Amino acid sequence: MVAAPNINIQKVETSKLHSLSLANLPFGKYFTDHMLEADYEDGEWKNIEIKPYQPLLLEPSVAAIHYGQAIFEGIKAYKDKKGNCYIFRPLDNLKRFNISAERMQMPAIPEDIFMEGLRQLINIDKNWIPDQADHSLYIRPFMFSTDPFLGVKPSDTYKFMIILSPTGPYYSKPMRIYVEEKYTRAAPGGIGFTKAAANYGASLLPTEEAKKKGYDQVLWTDAAEHKYVQEIGTMNVFFVIGDKAYTPELESGTILAGVTRDSVITILQDMGIEVIEKSISIDEIIDAHRAGNLREVFGTGTAATISPICELRYEDYVIKFDTDKWKVSPEIKERLDAIRSCEAADTHGWMYKI
Repeated sequence: MVAAPNINIQKVETSKLHSLSLANLPFGKYFTDHMLEADYEDGEWKNIEIKPYQPLLLEPSVAAIHYGQAIFEGIKAYKDKKGNCYIFRPLDNLKRFNISAERMQMPAIPEDIFMEGLRQLINIDKNWIPDQADHSLYIRPFMFSTDPFLGVKPSDTYKFMIILSPTGPYYSKPMRIYVEEKYTRAAPGGIGFTKAAANYGASLLPTEEAKKKGYDQVLWTDAAEHKYVQEIGTMNVFFVIGDKAYTPELESGTILAGVTRDSVITILQDMGIEVIEKSISIDEIIDAHRAGNLREVFGTGTAATISPICELRYEDYVIKFDTDKWKVSPEIKERLDAIRSCEAADTHGWMYKI
């Protein structure tokens, strides 16, 4: 149990919730009544408060806008049939947040501020947690540099915030994926393993070009040879080949260590399926398909959870799947959903009760 920080709380007089239905919500469009905000000044975190969701007042010279010192996380909260509220693996997201902060030369967030801030904020806005299937309360912690200074150096001041968004499914149907050979997401020694804003801004053009070709997202390949697969858009990727599941390894530092990825590996092992983490070339994927051994391809992430891939295109070679016949990824999703809704035992200690 961490010590509780002093958090000043100012609540709204009237909730926006009465004018919004929590059914069939688009991802990331609506936000709850309150947000958490804290400032890093003089080497410490201060001014921790929960207040009504509102615009920020920032100077045009604020460092984050010019030099990209900005990181974030994605977490989800759920509600069981009794109305109890839970966050899925928040301590793992805190650990990854601080790994990103270290790489981007930003201060770490103490566990007490992160966890107690989450707990109190969600407890205030718990009525915003949808109870429909495939719905949840998406949690967005983020931090950015705030020095009003034009110069390439680490900022001396930062702002940490948490906002909440009730949401439905990120992808409503199986995805069509284009294997990217021109653009690069990350290279060894870079920031591919972090959840830095810059990683996502750089992905917009390649994704838009893939959409013009009729695809939903890209499968990134390595920077040196464009031969080894990395991530699908904003998700980790898994390949079911024969009776084993394969996913790219993390050692190169080019792939985000997804919390959902780690959860899926654990569930696959619970299902008795061997998981192999290794460098995987696109040629291996095509050879497995030609041999009739490529069973399933799916993405994993906090926003999407489990996202089946119905088509994969590499150059002129197109792989199509009948996802209705899949067995492995649907069972993973079913098991994850059961844990998150507290309909199955949380044997791995993933659910943090509010």
